[in-house]
Amino acid sequence: MTEELKYLSGFGNNFQSEAVPGALPQGQNSPQQAPLGLYAEQLSGTAFTVSRPHNLRSWLYRIRPSVMHGEFKPLDSKFIYSRPFDESFCSPNQLRWNPVPLPKQPTDFVDGLITFAGNGGYASIRGSAVHIYAANQSMSDRYFYNADGDFLIVPEQGRLRLNTEFGVIEITPGEIAVIPRGVKYQVSLPDGTARGYICENYGQPFRLPDLGPIGANGLANPRDFLTPEACYEKKEGNFQLTAKFQGRMWNAALSHSPLDVVAWHGNYVPYKYDLSRFNVINSVSFDHPDPSIFTVLSSPSEIAGTANVDFVIFPPRWLVAEKTFRPPYYHRNCMSEYMGLITGVYDAKEEGFVPGGGSLHNQMSAHGPDANTYTKASTAELKPVYLDHTLAFMFESSLVYVPTKFAATSDLRQKDYLDCWKDLPVSY
Repeated sequence: MTEELKYLSGFGNNFQSEAVPGALPQGQNSPQQAPLGLYAEQLSGTAFTVSRPHNLRSWLYRIRPSVMHGEFKPLDSKFIYSRPFDESFCSPNQLRWNPVPLPKQPTDFVDGLITFAGNGGYASIRGSAVHIYAANQSMSDRYFYNADGDFLIVPEQGRLRLNTEFGVIEITPGEIAVIPRGVKYQVSLPDGTARGYICENYGQPFRLPDLGPIGANGLANPRDFLTPEACYEKKEGNFQLTAKFQGRMWNAALSHSPLDVVAWHGNYVPYKYDLSRFNVINSVSFDHPDPSIFTVLSSPSEIAGTANVDFVIFPPRWLVAEKTFRPPYYHRNCMSEYMGLITGVYDAKEEGFVPGGGSLHNQMSAHGPDANTYTKASTAELKPVYLDHTLAFMFESSLVYVPTKFAATSDLRQKDYLDCWKDLPVSY
């Protein structure tokens, strides 16, 4: 994985890769006979007429076309859920959950998906969903694609090997991967078990946020986003292709591996990013910048400046602001925030918020440091401090996240979450 994913910066760059020399046609996309007798197939991630900088498509040169599969039949969706998000009553209460335990029965990545909350839906091309995955088995004779949205995968425990149509991506906790809608892949677990978070994006594809007054550099650098190199499987047997379509799971029989792309070119590709490469921008005088300064990727909405969903991280960084309460300030927001923790301790919640867990603070629901954190931070010596051993993230949406019935009623929900603020002293 050595290629740069420059198209995220808005330039619409194309990439190309071939596993066999000469497999990639030159000069045109679909010649009368593709090299090596391969089939030419276009995969479009946007409408054909989208403006050139945002038009996403790739040409795949494969051993068999994607139309070769059995009839799709409904599959028990278990805990994966999509639109309408109306299973449970959505309240303005602050919510927090303990981690989902790793399964005891053999469970692969697809069967280990559990939906916790969502908004909008695949039908409106707007909104997003929050899923947790917990798995202990690699996918061996099974492949998967999602027709409803993109998957932004955030590992918390264990590596994932994503064997995609475009090639192999391996991610570890502290890295992320984005698998665009429609791309077929298979997930194996090099460490035997894995757990993490997923933001399913129904809206516009993720892109890098504009930098504005920051200038040309800072935050996530386009050249640090990596795409896979072409490799392919040429094998026959009894396989399954599982599709997420219209919020339900479907299964079709396959007599061959669908990961048979010998060469490809284009800009609609899966990619990975190492979060440690994020260039943090912070205050060097006093007060806080708003948390938007920590945005890695953004899916814009139809309202300029308002995100369909942002992916925001809170990585290790220096705290140097003077005369300032350094943890995140108490806050009410017109956006809705689902937070997760990858490693360490989050500086606003030193207890109760643990790796693999999550919290949800919906539109205009107040949130901020717990009582113990407030007391310590209010009296701390304000010398430069390096905030280490921490990596939290946030899926932030302009729409309200409605918890699923599972999330609302599960024993994983911390019923006493509100107690973390009950001992805050009366100020006057």
